[in-house]
Amino acid sequence: MNASTSPLAERVRSGKPIGVGIIGLGADGSWAGRSHLPALRAVPGYELRALSTSSKQSAERSGHKHGVPHTFGTAAELAACDEVDLVVVAVKVPHHRELVQVALRAGKSVLCEWPLGNGLAEAEDMTRQARESGVPTVVGLQARSHPALAYVRDLVADGYVGEVLSTTVVGSGGAWGATVGPGDHYVLDAANGATLLTIPFAHTLDGLASVLGEPEELRIHLASRRTSAVDTESGRPVPMTAADQVVASGRLPGGAVVTFHYRGGMSRGVNFRWEINGTEGDLVLTAPVGHLQLSPITLEGGRGTSGLAPLTVPESYVRVPRLDPHADAPAYAVAHAYQRFLDGLREGGTPVVPDFEHGAARHRSIESALTTARATARATARATV
Repeated sequence: MNASTSPLAERVRSGKPIGVGIIGLGADGSWAGRSHLPALRAVPGYELRALSTSSKQSAERSGHKHGVPHTFGTAAELAACDEVDLVVVAVKVPHHRELVQVALRAGKSVLCEWPLGNGLAEAEDMTRQARESGVPTVVGLQARSHPALAYVRDLVADGYVGEVLSTTVVGSGGAWGATVGPGDHYVLDAANGATLLTIPFAHTLDGLASVLGEPEELRIHLASRRTSAVDTESGRPVPMTAADQVVASGRLPGGAVVTFHYRGGMSRGVNFRWEINGTEGDLVLTAPVGHLQLSPITLEGGRGTSGLAPLTVPESYVRVPRLDPHADAPAYAVAHAYQRFLDGLREGGTPVVPDFEHGAARHRSIESALTTARATARATARATV
């Protein structure tokens, strides 16, 4: 069985809605509640039918608040529910693999948040299991589904900037700065796999690649300028082993130069700016924080002798009109990814959003870029001895 002949694809082509179960939809303040919940409700063709949390009691509270009919205290119970066709894994990264495995063993399709796994080995293992299961999968690299990026992709392809000469991204992570909230300590520990590198940088790298092509000869350098952050509630320092500076450089297909600099915390200046510079013009994308996948995006462009001016994304690129790109920013790109997933199943049986294979490849590209940079640094050090 493959994705195009899966029960999910057949269900969609027959006009039936996809029944969704979310692992990690809590009653208060969860990422799933801010993104997946409004996204699913904005895209016809999905029905949120089940959720699970860490206990039966908390699941019942969440189900009552969100109006979800089936609530479970374990992921296994949710995956076994006949009403669920697609399992969404929206929990902390260290739990992704075990929960994805539960869903795959139950024969269910899976959408797993990014990072797919806690490191490359986990991601490749999950991808192998998904391949053997033959079910459609999605990994939460939703930035490339944002209408603004789809529009910029076409502008570049149509020659708006001419030949691309270079592209530069500067972003702030929000977290990994001077302070940390009491519920966010886990992102400071590099062992948990939810870092400045793997979250805002990786999401933006994937979005950039969807517009300009996959960077080649990419090298990533990490630095830890801060080794702790102050808890905003207790005032106590919390150790930080995750890097708070990510610098990367490489070349795009065709030879254009690409550079990134991500820094932890927030800047008093620009917190996200992505420039695409070409022989005929420039495109500039800005946002209030460096998480391209969940921020409202402002787009400007200029050609010839004209300066930058606002560019409006045409309505033809907006597939989910029920959401506002600014007021509903955390859910906006997620909703468009859900729509693209549905369209792919309906039209050809094959999803057109990043799947587990793509997620493992993104993990691989980052690991390769880190390895290359380290090898270069060692070679340079030996040469100077």
